[in-house]
Amino acid sequence: MEKKQKRVVTELEYLGMSGWQKFCYRFVTFFRHLPVTFLHFFTATIPALAHRFWDAFSGIFKKLWIAMKNGDWKTRLSFVIMGFGQLARGQVMRGLVYLIFEILFILFMALFGAGQLALFGGPGYAETTEAGWVTDPVTGVDKYVPAAVGDNSLLILLYGILTMIFIIAFVYAWYSNVKAAYYAQEMKEAGQRLPSAKDDLHSFADGQYHKTLLAIPLLGLVIFTIFPIIFMVFVAFTNYDMQHMPPAHLFQWNGFANFQAVFGGSLSGGTQFGMVFGRILLWTVIWAIFATFTNYLLGMVVAIMINKKGIKLKKLWRTVLIMTVAVPQFVSLLLMSQMLGDYGIVNSLLQKWGITSGPIKFLSDGTVAKATIILVNIWIGIPYTMLMVSGILMNIPADLYESARIDGAGPFRQYFKITLPYVLHVTTPYLISNFVGNLNNFGVIYLLTGGGPTMAIVGVDGAGETDLLITWLYKLIMDKKLYGVASVISILMFLITGIISLVTYNRSASVKNEEDFM
Repeated sequence: MEKKQKRVVTELEYLGMSGWQKFCYRFVTFFRHLPVTFLHFFTATIPALAHRFWDAFSGIFKKLWIAMKNGDWKTRLSFVIMGFGQLARGQVMRGLVYLIFEILFILFMALFGAGQLALFGGPGYAETTEAGWVTDPVTGVDKYVPAAVGDNSLLILLYGILTMIFIIAFVYAWYSNVKAAYYAQEMKEAGQRLPSAKDDLHSFADGQYHKTLLAIPLLGLVIFTIFPIIFMVFVAFTNYDMQHMPPAHLFQWNGFANFQAVFGGSLSGGTQFGMVFGRILLWTVIWAIFATFTNYLLGMVVAIMINKKGIKLKKLWRTVLIMTVAVPQFVSLLLMSQMLGDYGIVNSLLQKWGITSGPIKFLSDGTVAKATIILVNIWIGIPYTMLMVSGILMNIPADLYESARIDGAGPFRQYFKITLPYVLHVTTPYLISNFVGNLNNFGVIYLLTGGGPTMAIVGVDGAGETDLLITWLYKLIMDKKLYGVASVISILMFLITGIISLVTYNRSASVKNEEDFM
């Protein structure tokens, strides 16, 4: 009873808040409950997905059992010879496609795939030969094995993953073949005409045209997106680094050693990845929050000021801001990097005019550099938000403001009751994508500070005070060649950005009340 009374009082207090207080309360509450939301995601969403996958797989096995139990000899023979059920019933083109695919798969596995899987799963690729000087185990004589002859463990990993993908594709084709054979049997028993080759070709240009259009984009998605992600996940479980670069050296499976290093362990001579990862992750989140909401709110304020009635020279102010967008961002950032350096023009003028006795460490002091980066990002980011919000403001019905003024609402009340809810509802997807983009904002950090200054942590080499996860990842790959650890960080970045995007988008008013502003 006491808990219920406390909840009612809280609601009454909330109703008594001003518009600004409500906004701040919701803002703080959202981020305070974000860890609980993540926990709910793992405890509710993932089991639900697992349950759906289980239902899907159990449904597949059920269909296969029905086909084996109730199918005739033609259908049952399709379990062994793909396409036999279609060929025996006159569907020659379908049957030949399945049969040719099975033959190609058998040849591929016999001539190439089986050997690659054996090397892929072997402990340290025991059957491989490294390039370089090796000792013959029989004669004891050293001999040189050129790179063209020696095995490349990177290619072994690549071919092994391709082989597994091919096996998955074959299993799916085999299941599709059995299902199609049983379906053709049911159509025959019902006295229906089976689709001919001409009908199949016509369907790809008519009823199944969406599959025809999506075939090439789907293939590109698998090759350029899904396959690199899978490859990255496998690399995370290897010791692939500068000391194990193929073909001179073969890297090995090392289990969860890279994950242990990132979450608090050490690697490569005692480098404390866990401590560095925690500090960089914290700064990445802080940066993303400030970079997103400062640009958004200040850009909205600028847009409201320019669009306000009575403001003169509106076209001039818009043109000035648009001109800042027209200048390539990397040019602006490089210029600011030179201007704000210890010996840049800003520090030179400040000392010349007697304002400071020495250079202000805009970019060479960790704390000051972080504040400088946020301020520079505001300068280059506000025009984008202003242009976007200006178009939305022009579409807000003027009758709403007129009614609010008649009811005695002032400018601030109009803003929090009309402008902000309307703009937030329309721009929430943009806000989320901008937040995720700032988590991976490589250009601003790298062009301004290069991630520096260097962290004052013993054993750390390369990580900087202003590094984001993405810039640190770049250094680990390009400078340190720690591909295994870099793959772990990439996986974590993918999970963080993906979960934040899903959680925030599904909790936003744009999804819950998508009909409000229709």
